[in-house]
Amino acid sequence: MAGPSTAERGERQQESSGPPRARRFGPPRLRTIIILIVALVLLAGGTVWLLYGSNWTRVERVSVSGTRVLTPAQVREAADVPVGDPLISVDTEAVEARLRRELPRIDEVGVERSWPHGIGLKVTERTPVLIVQKGRKFVEVDDEGVRFATVSRAPKDVPELELEPARSGSAAASLRRFDEDRLVREAVRVAGRLPDAVARDTRTVKVRSYDDISLELSGDRTVAWGSGEQGVRKARALAALMKAAPDARHFDVSVPTAPASSRS
Repeated sequence: MAGPSTAERGERQQESSGPPRARRFGPPRLRTIIILIVALVLLAGGTVWLLYGSNWTRVERVSVSGTRVLTPAQVREAADVPVGDPLISVDTEAVEARLRRELPRIDEVGVERSWPHGIGLKVTERTPVLIVQKGRKFVEVDDEGVRFATVSRAPKDVPELELEPARSGSAAASLRRFDEDRLVREAVRVAGRLPDAVARDTRTVKVRSYDDISLELSGDRTVAWGSGEQGVRKARALAALMKAAPDARHFDVSVPTAPASSRS
């Protein structure tokens, strides 16, 4: 049987070496693309409706955790979460800002969505480390020197802060350099450095100037602390001094390398 002629082989070679034929989208492929686009549009529209238009994801409850002095009702009222609104539309940052503004006792707060119907408010309250008597009321001061609440009854085992700035001499110069807020922060720093046993016995922290801070303890005992600097060393010196001289009434750790004590 005779094979293809030379002319036929040339024509086949020319066809095979030419550019590939472009594929054309047929009607089935076009219909598939249109169906996918419609499906995506419907899905997006359904999602928007579910989040904003349906009753399935609206705020129905506001839960509160972490309170100690505050009540959950107080926190919910201050938060003013729009119950009934779409959960997705709640401005959590605005809720947090309202809580901090309306309730200064709150130190930290977290606002979270709890799908599909809840908002969770987790608060951390400030803890008083000192109190300042103001008439018949008491102002609570936290470990950052923030005066955050006024109460009618002094909290238990919290020392009282007495600000008695001197108006003459070097103490007056110190007062001009360090304002009252700075002196309060120094008193807080001292209170935070006290050994546990001393902290439990501390009744009053007195501040006359930046360099003149003293403590009044139970049993009519006093401690000259000096400034708030070298607090750790002063705390160690005071603990050792009180152990070595348990009957002493007065202790001086203003210079921690040369602590002193006396009975009168």
